[in-house]
Amino acid sequence: MAKMWAGVTSGVTDSIADDFNSSIRFDCKMYKHDIMGSMAHAGMLASRGIITKAEADTLCDGLASILEDIDAGRLEFDMSAEDIHMFIEQELTDRVGDVGKKLHTARSRNDQVALDIRMYLRDEIDEITSLLRELTSAVCEKAEEYRDAIVPGYTHLQRAQPITFGHHLMAYAMMLLRDISRFAGCRARMNYSPIGCCALAGTTYDTDRHYEAERLGFDGICMNSIDGVSDRDFCVELAAAIATAMMHLSRFSEELILWSSWEFRFVKLSDSFTTGSSIMPQKKNPDMAELVRGKTGRVYGDLMALLTALKGLPLAYNKDMQEDKEAIFDSVETIKMCLKVFVPMIRTMTASREEMLSAAQRGFINATDLADYLVKKGLPFRSAYKISGQIVAYCIEHGTVLEELPMDVYKSYSELFDGDVYGEIDLLTCVEKRISEGGTSVASVERQIAYVREALEA
Repeated sequence: MAKMWAGVTSGVTDSIADDFNSSIRFDCKMYKHDIMGSMAHAGMLASRGIITKAEADTLCDGLASILEDIDAGRLEFDMSAEDIHMFIEQELTDRVGDVGKKLHTARSRNDQVALDIRMYLRDEIDEITSLLRELTSAVCEKAEEYRDAIVPGYTHLQRAQPITFGHHLMAYAMMLLRDISRFAGCRARMNYSPIGCCALAGTTYDTDRHYEAERLGFDGICMNSIDGVSDRDFCVELAAAIATAMMHLSRFSEELILWSSWEFRFVKLSDSFTTGSSIMPQKKNPDMAELVRGKTGRVYGDLMALLTALKGLPLAYNKDMQEDKEAIFDSVETIKMCLKVFVPMIRTMTASREEMLSAAQRGFINATDLADYLVKKGLPFRSAYKISGQIVAYCIEHGTVLEELPMDVYKSYSELFDGDVYGEIDLLTCVEKRISEGGTSVASVERQIAYVREALEA
């Protein structure tokens, strides 16, 4: 394909250099946005009398036919083109003649690509947000189902205090809600149009940048033309939001992997989202959760690649900025793929109330409540703490749990113990006593679910 920029140079480059320089193999993703931007640009040029309305109509008709043919598979991308902008412009000129050469009046590829990537990523954020909302809803459904199921709460991966499984799941719902908010903020800051900044200094033509911004759904324009073409903060911010969301998915995955192991047996993942072993017939591997955990490192790398590419760039545009697309496109595709598998994996997951309760009982996680019982009877906390620890040691030595310890054994440690102790250390009672807002009681979990659902509806 002939070089549109041939002029002061011959426009003849080595084939290796052409390959190295070309970006169409990945920026072709933005063809719809490039065409939409060009249609708005043609309309603006006509509205300012820079081209005629008839010329703008010819350009828009030609662009619409290109879009239709690409969508229908009748037109394939020419991989010898330098980028998607050159491909579309050359194809347009081939179809409508010399009027096609007028389209690039009062713009540069510098502001054109900045426009395309903002529009493309804006749409991708909407899809990611939709998937995050779906996952948050799925987590709320599971939390509601298991709002009263007792499970050990952990610190340092050691059994600590009794909680409900619904309470634990709602911690992830809160993380996902923050993720949705982060993507919304990122989208809002991204939604300013750079078109009309041209190469870096603006243009001598009497253009109307607000006309194009409004037609393309932007909230305003980039107010400094140098910043408009050189800003990629929105890519970094989006990559950071994706990395944070993936970190949350990775933590969730780690727990699913632990919970579904024979050592825990808290949950069962559907056969649809696990695999088997080629030589060990008994195995059921949580491969999807493991892949999400693994792919998190990949998006961290994309974020670091973007930061590194931008850190030493002088203003305004530099070819290094072509490196933004592969990194941010990979991040976007990775999180979408992970969310698409995560939603049904959570929806089809089942939990074992019996295994979770058994683990909670074996962990003596009601020992603090046992100490509190003695404190309420008038014993100083430190004395109560020591007695409770001695009773736990007795239970471990004799293979029993606090709930099943005979009263005469309790009495041997303190005469303050009475029959009401069993009610006080019942795990459900322990959970229901956590009445502080945001705590693990069933009523609190129900309020948390209502809060998240309200936020999603808003």
